[in-house]
Amino acid sequence: MAVPLAFFAVFFAHPVAAIVGRGLKADGGWQFGRFAEVLGRDDLQRVLWFTTWQAVASTVLTLLIALPGAYVMARFAFPGKKLLRAVITVPFVLPTVVVGSAFLALLGRGGLLDELWGVRLDTTVWAILLAHVFFNYAVVVRTVGGLWAQLDPRQEEAARMLGASRLAAWRRVTLPALAPAVAAAALMVFLFTFTSFGVVQILGGPGYATLEVEIYRQTAQLLDLSTAAVLTLVQFAAVGTVLLVHARTVRRREGALRLVDPARTARRPRGAGQWALLTGVLTTLVVLLLTPLGVLVERSFRTSGGYGLDYYRSLATLDEAGGAFLVPPIDAVGNSLEYALAATAVALVIGSLAAAALTRRAGRLTRGFDALLMLPLGVSAVTVGFGFLITLDEPPLDLRSSWILVPLAQALVGVPFVVRIMLPVLRAIDGRLREAAAVLGASPLRVWREVDLPMVGRALLIAAGFAFAVSLGEFGATVFLARPDQPTLPVAVARLLSRPGELNYGQAMALSTILMVVCAVALFLLERTRVRSSTAGEF
Repeated sequence: MAVPLAFFAVFFAHPVAAIVGRGLKADGGWQFGRFAEVLGRDDLQRVLWFTTWQAVASTVLTLLIALPGAYVMARFAFPGKKLLRAVITVPFVLPTVVVGSAFLALLGRGGLLDELWGVRLDTTVWAILLAHVFFNYAVVVRTVGGLWAQLDPRQEEAARMLGASRLAAWRRVTLPALAPAVAAAALMVFLFTFTSFGVVQILGGPGYATLEVEIYRQTAQLLDLSTAAVLTLVQFAAVGTVLLVHARTVRRREGALRLVDPARTARRPRGAGQWALLTGVLTTLVVLLLTPLGVLVERSFRTSGGYGLDYYRSLATLDEAGGAFLVPPIDAVGNSLEYALAATAVALVIGSLAAAALTRRAGRLTRGFDALLMLPLGVSAVTVGFGFLITLDEPPLDLRSSWILVPLAQALVGVPFVVRIMLPVLRAIDGRLREAAAVLGASPLRVWREVDLPMVGRALLIAAGFAFAVSLGEFGATVFLARPDQPTLPVAVARLLSRPGELNYGQAMALSTILMVVCAVALFLLERTRVRSSTAGEF
């Protein structure tokens, strides 16, 4: 546990504490009165209220739309199911700026709906809610569907034989068994939407802001660190509460169910009702998931003179007349790949050590350590990024001019995914195998190399794929840390979208398409190595 704890202490706790200290300490004392002042402001109360209710609305809407998909993926067997599983997961690993760009191309000014029917939904709450459903659909399908596929259907069939209707059998038998997984998925969706940044920044316009967006505005634009510190602590408290509830639901799910092989529960649809359900789910996927991505790709090729590669070619040239970059925009592709590879390596080392520690010990200390590893998913990435700049500026860690700052910030987001993927596989290894190897004279290092590594190799590849994808799309911290001559793809897309002009818009669509393709390729590769016997509900 020592290495992960040291990493999180230096690169997470210290920067966040420094920002809070800068904002709330004055004249040698803490200014706790700032809480009442900040939380008493009408504009910030509206931000807090909007952050909460849009997260609740996004969560409810995602559950309503995604639960039928979870049932289809769990209980039906049909051609192309593996490919569909990967397609469903693509939106989740896409950077939020790409999601914002896709919905801007669909719902914004000059978008598909605007062209066909004169309807614009950008700068409205509906655009934000739909984008959140798009982004989190996979969380519900793979978390709930993973458990649903392993529930023995004979229990529900027995209830029906005893006279219960289909609805009553599902409500009394299946729903209670699914409840922990549904609760866990709902809490994760709430967490992601409560801390939403890129989607709201692009689609919300000046009228809508979450806590994360407001923290960015107070920090980067107004330089009001005291207000940003209060909002950071409010978000931290909310996220901590959600994570505690999530940990309890996960423990309930792990210990309360008897599961069967998913291959035994899936079958071809039978009857008009099941075929109609499958058709409805596939239609939803086309409309909700594929249409925004298709429009994004189409906009990247459509120029004022017709369809072509003009926007892609222009990425290789530097606009000298007041352009948005000091280097050609295409350089962002190489920068992002280099940063993401370095971040993946760091996340794998830290996450693997943390997962190994969690399998060796039990108790309150371990649960607290596990919760600590999840905090970067909910704590303001803006705060972490700005905290890097003001804390890592003197020996022995003077890193402000070093390229490593960006991968370190991205690794903080990748570590929780590595831990969540590695942990169930490590826990499934029979401890007697390690003991037998040790009795035969193997050193601890050789036991790990000969026993653990062969069993967790595929999980390690999957963890690397997810860490790479989320690192590639990290935006909140990177927007502070990426140097002007070394932009990443998400930063470049956001910068282009913030500038008027057809060329800037087209280049943003082209870069977003490139970023989407890179993330999708990484996902398809890890899907081919997906662990078949993964724990129920693990993403």
